[in-house]
Amino acid sequence: MSNQHELINYVEIPAKNMAETKAFFETCFGWTFTDYGPEYTAFDKSTGLDGGFYQSDQSSLTSNGSALVVFYSDDLEATMAKVQSSGGNVIKEIFTFPGGRRFQFTEPSGNEFAVWSEL
Repeated sequence: MSNQHELINYVEIPAKNMAETKAFFETCFGWTFTDYGPEYTAFDKSTGLDGGFYQSDQSSLTSNGSALVVFYSDDLEATMAKVQSSGGNVIKEIFTFPGGRRFQFTEPSGNEFAVWSEL
């Protein structure tokens, strides 16, 4: 199984606990990061993402209008299982929408993300 992610524009995402957030994405998706001091870590370019996590007490939540960062997977069920086994919390099970399927989850800092696949 591969986890191919779509390229998205530059994004900075809050992390209440930087070490825990990094560990989650390293374990779950195999991402690597470049640290710029204790308050900011950038995604490695191989993730297909531009940006990183910054230390903050905020959370990115769909309910308050924050952007929902979306990742692509070619095996949605397996990716959902990986998210759960890595400490993520699935907040919306797999559902179908026009053109695809997706689920939503939070990582340990509480920020919301979605993973989608084509139909």
